[in-house]
Amino acid sequence: MDTTTQAIAAEPTGRCNNTAVRKAARHLTRFYDAHLSRVGLRGTQYAILNLLAQHGPTTMAALAARLTMDRATMGHNLRPLERDGLITIRVGQVDRREREVGLSELGEQREREGRTEWNAAQILFEAEFGVEDALAMRRIMGRITRLEIPEL
Repeated sequence: MDTTTQAIAAEPTGRCNNTAVRKAARHLTRFYDAHLSRVGLRGTQYAILNLLAQHGPTTMAALAARLTMDRATMGHNLRPLERDGLITIRVGQVDRREREVGLSELGEQREREGRTEWNAAQILFEAEFGVEDALAMRRIMGRITRLEIPEL
């Protein structure tokens, strides 16, 4: 990073919560994406594969809710995973209007490979930021995602 870029990145965000969170999210996303790129994944793709590995097949709507995404964004994120054969999407077993998402065998393999890279990123981040601070950050971010903030 050149000195001008460093100076801009170091500028305080003032009182804007949105700007502060978005800057931190972009910075952390680039870090995790760099690690996950070694297995051909991005952070959001790994998060989807990991949720499916942990919880099994689920509806597109439930997956979107778990990741705090709208269904359109979830669909956009699922297309490349389906194209690459990492997930399957089929008509819902309970409600035929729903779409059920599951891992393919290749998806299971890629999730395991991604977990290795994710663990490496996690260890490096916590070594730099601090284990306790990382835990506090996750707790705070969790509280933020559960807030009932009125929209206009």
